[in-house]
Amino acid sequence: MRFTKMQGIGNDYVYLNGFSPLPLDLSRLSRQISDRHFGVGSDGLVVIMPSETCDFRMRMFNPDGSEAEMCGNASRCIGKYVYDKGLTTKTDLTLETLAGVKHLTLHLNGNIVERVTVDMGEPILSPQDIPVALPMSYVVSYPLEIENISFDVTCVSMGNPHAVIFVDDMSRYDLHHIGALIEHYPLFPRRTNVEFVEILSPDSLKMRVWERGTGETMACGTGACASLVAAVLNGKSRRQATLHLQGGDLQIEWNEKDNHVYMTGDAVTVFEGEWPDNK
Repeated sequence: MRFTKMQGIGNDYVYLNGFSPLPLDLSRLSRQISDRHFGVGSDGLVVIMPSETCDFRMRMFNPDGSEAEMCGNASRCIGKYVYDKGLTTKTDLTLETLAGVKHLTLHLNGNIVERVTVDMGEPILSPQDIPVALPMSYVVSYPLEIENISFDVTCVSMGNPHAVIFVDDMSRYDLHHIGALIEHYPLFPRRTNVEFVEILSPDSLKMRVWERGTGETMACGTGACASLVAAVLNGKSRRQATLHLQGGDLQIEWNEKDNHVYMTGDAVTVFEGEWPDNK
């Protein structure tokens, strides 16, 4: 079975062409292939498939085998994959995900895709739709106590749930420990991704992310979008800013006219290989 390893600002996944026959148990395959010691090593598995309503469809699985709604960095890599491999000649694409239809704009250097802009749609702020088990209209700067420390949490969904926390100095906290505790906190019935954000300036934010079902990753596209939305809601940022993640930078805009969030960043092919069918 042929695969392609790709990364978007360090958020790396193994990509499969779902137009060809695939193993039946994709959850098990993701657990095996994502392992960084005994597998290929990745933040999960992404399958690119035909769609009845869009140009392409994506399914993605975390390293623990759970299926996620979508991933912003992975969607950019899908745009590069389908164009560079000749599956399309279009530079404006629609992508079917469990979080709805996403629109991709491909930015080329010659005949190779280097950067992709993804229309991530409107942020979801209603607690019952994120979901968060709180009886209020919005969850903005809500005090959440973790081991006798109170964190002000702002909750946003970009098709998957995020809890955004603004901190003055990330080095003061054990983000791995805190991230895991918040991911499984009872307020989040489907668990949550957790973002820790430092405000460098109104148009520059530094971010680390603890991803649901994965742990800390180099980057998270939906998390960057949720972080900008949360920063605007808390009066900490302009509606367009650069998000500095451990794997690189993303340009995020929460457009005031259509209420959509737009994410622009790179997409890189790392290598290709073959996974044994009998593994």
